Amino acid sequence: MAAIKETDFNFPGQTNFYKGKVRDVYTIDNQVMAMVVTDRISAFDVVLPEAIPFKGQVLNQIAAKFLAATKDIVPNWVINVPDEMVTIGRICEPFKVEMVIRGYLAGHAWREYSAGKRSVCGVALPEGLKENGKLPEPIITPTTKASVGHDEDISRADILAKGIVSLVDYSELEKYTYALYERGTKMAAERGLILVDTKYEFGKVGNEIYLIDEIHTPDSSRYFYAEGYAERQAADEPQKQLSKEFVRKWLIENGFQGKDGQVVPVMTPEIVNSISERYIELYEQITGDKFIKNETGNIASRIERNVITFLKG
Repeated sequence: MAAIKETDFNFPGQTNFYKGKVRDVYTIDNQVMAMVVTDRISAFDVVLPEAIPFKGQVLNQIAAKFLAATKDIVPNWVINVPDEMVTIGRICEPFKVEMVIRGYLAGHAWREYSAGKRSVCGVALPEGLKENGKLPEPIITPTTKASVGHDEDISRADILAKGIVSLVDYSELEKYTYALYERGTKMAAERGLILVDTKYEFGKVGNEIYLIDEIHTPDSSRYFYAEGYAERQAADEPQKQLSKEFVRKWLIENGFQGKDGQVVPVMTPEIVNSISERYIELYEQITGDKFIKNETGNIASRIERNVITFLKG
């Protein structure tokens, strides 16, 4: 199976290019951006050496579905999806925070709690909570949006005190975050899933706030299967997850957590294909749609053709 790891397009009117961990972003006429979701995969802030067939298509199509399903809550950056791996959208000035919202005590928040902390990002947590347990109410635990290195926890008070976001704008971001999480939770429940936690990113065009980047994908969100959740909690058993956690688990089992001196384990064709199959499974479970594999004969040519056709049209 073919996969696209790098892109090197020169689109009509192209004025800038940015390469992220997974996404390649092309700016056109300084007015719109064409975001190519490649098949690169990252874990522990490291881009792994092998690309995963259909991963980019999975992420782009999930994001497109949920962005379309939430545009009545907040306008988003999407203008068009001309290719299964490409979204063309507005250029927004991003806020320098990511709005992480948690309905359950899992992942990073649980690690902080189990280490004895009873406050995460300035949000007080009661005693007696269990890992993966439902929180009394959803909480927002923002992080700084680092251009390099790791994002870091930050409190609402510090965001406002440092002038990172104004009070007026931050209040809007909070309102949108709660509403988006509520919508995502309902959509997940329809698929027999629990939306445990997720993150949203926002930007501005003029005075208007837009939802940007991806939402509710397995790379940006954590899902549990609803069936058996209560029984597993009662028995203190791990929850059945639907997220990228299986990749991290494989890496940890093979001695890699992104630390100095550690080497990424060999990604055999069998491992690569198994990860690809899991991403397709995630797509179908999250969206309820049958995944249709796009042709992989020459992915770069297909993307270039579809983007140019849209730009000319």
